[in-house]
Amino acid sequence: MTSILEKSEKPIQNIPVSAASGLTCKACGALHPISPAHVCEECFGPLEVTYDFSKFNPVQLKKQIEAGPRDIWRYAPLLPVQPHSLTLTGVGYTPLQRAWNLSAKLGIDELYIKNDAVNPTHSFKDRVVAVALAKALEFGFDTIACASTGNLAGAVAAAGARAGLKTYVFVPASIEPGKILSAAVYGAEIVAVDGTYDEANRLASQVADEYGWGFVNINLRPFYSEGSKTLAYETAEQLGWKLPDHVVAPIASGSLYTKITKGFKELINLGLVAAQALPAMSGAQPAGCNPVATAYSTEAGEITPVRSPNTIAHSLAIGSPADGYYSLQIARQTGGIIEQVTDAEIIEAVKLLASTEGIFTEPAGGVTLAVLKKLINQGKIRRDEKTVIYITGNGYKTQSALEGEYNLPQPIAPKLSAFEKLLG
Repeated sequence: MTSILEKSEKPIQNIPVSAASGLTCKACGALHPISPAHVCEECFGPLEVTYDFSKFNPVQLKKQIEAGPRDIWRYAPLLPVQPHSLTLTGVGYTPLQRAWNLSAKLGIDELYIKNDAVNPTHSFKDRVVAVALAKALEFGFDTIACASTGNLAGAVAAAGARAGLKTYVFVPASIEPGKILSAAVYGAEIVAVDGTYDEANRLASQVADEYGWGFVNINLRPFYSEGSKTLAYETAEQLGWKLPDHVVAPIASGSLYTKITKGFKELINLGLVAAQALPAMSGAQPAGCNPVATAYSTEAGEITPVRSPNTIAHSLAIGSPADGYYSLQIARQTGGIIEQVTDAEIIEAVKLLASTEGIFTEPAGGVTLAVLKKLINQGKIRRDEKTVIYITGNGYKTQSALEGEYNLPQPIAPKLSAFEKLLG
């Protein structure tokens, strides 16, 4: 591999060294050194970054965070890599919007929307890619790649362009054309696979082994996934260093859901919040690809993969979720619920969010909001619970999901009389 650090750009200086101490197997607990690896050599379980937080003073750390840049790198000491000047700018520290209008519609007192659709490529994937790319540069990869249901493809393509790396993205050929275009425009090589995401991911894994490229969600996955926990950090900080009572987040692979939970745990362990218990962590899936929701409702201990996903929420259509088992554990341990909703409910939720809060979300956000609505109606989220939902992608890339929902207006003559006739 040719080291990208031979370029004139270097890691950003004067940033505290990461507290990352190694990789630990989530299945057997075996310890591994930090390297581009994602599978335990002992039991083939998934690897996760671990940290030594003992050196941090919570008062000083909080002051340092609050004085930091208004992006994910304000939390640099709690991430597994030093920030790099070749990563995209403006990633993270997205709005936490008090949803007054939506709260009134749903009958809940205090609802917040964490709107990650305003990141550089309009999804939360910019967070995970920023961390993975910085680590790829540190390891010296000259090519980065991913398997994607759409949003990750755009995030990797943009980040690769910024860093001057060769970039490949593997996607199911059936995803929304807007998401393919949003990756192609950055110059990435698009590999459209005639199959499901899981089939595209298997091919990408073979390529990673054969060519030694840096796949952000394969051999760089332990570092990549750590970017998601910054959503938890920001939520707590924007709530005045307090945790919500209840959270609803979408579940695809389960990585986002589990890492938000990890972020909340770390805030408690670091003493940055007064809470001693996690929020109730609820998860949302579409009925057309619902392996985790099904396992939750049937009280199963394992996940049965969905072989042929069929949903408008393409970004959640992962039939064999890598972190599905751990998502089940979290929901059960925190008092959360993993629920599913139909395509019709998803579309209605997309329209509801836009018409009440001015946020146009992709179908994944519709899944999250529709599940929130269902849980409120079932009495499983109380009116007095401080609740946060995560909107992870922008609807402008998935406008095809709303085809036929609105009638385009007929043109009128440029005369006042014609307008008054239109008014009736």
